[in-house]
Amino acid sequence: MGYIEELREVVGSRPLNLAGVAVAVFNEQGQILLQQRQNGIWGVPGGFVELGESTEEAGRREVLEETGIEIGTLQLISVFSGKEFFVKLPNGDEFYPITIAYLCKNITGGTLKADGIESLHVQFFDINALPEKISPFIKKLIEQNVVSI
Repeated sequence: MGYIEELREVVGSRPLNLAGVAVAVFNEQGQILLQQRQNGIWGVPGGFVELGESTEEAGRREVLEETGIEIGTLQLISVFSGKEFFVKLPNGDEFYPITIAYLCKNITGGTLKADGIESLHVQFFDINALPEKISPFIKKLIEQNVVSI
């Protein structure tokens, strides 16, 4: 059982603040790596930070688990939090993510492949040709000119 599952046993579905990471990975052609999740929305790899794990470790782990890609140096972009990011899951669990966002421009290994669980598809996209259904995080990156179209 993971950390969040253990927390849920204690607090039920009440709202929580949960630390997470999101990693905008770019290839040598300047394309961004996106994954399509079960809900059909495209976004960058990421997930929750495990107990005792650094955010950088979490970022590398999530990218590898979800896309098969190994990455190098992470550059802090921003921290996203607040009411606009509130999530209510179908099972009733509620949380406010505190997402530490990173940029990575060096892929060090691995083979691009969706894990079939969290990622249905993984693909590099030109910034000016993003899929229609993109996550709020990608929209925020564009608004803040971290990535430009």
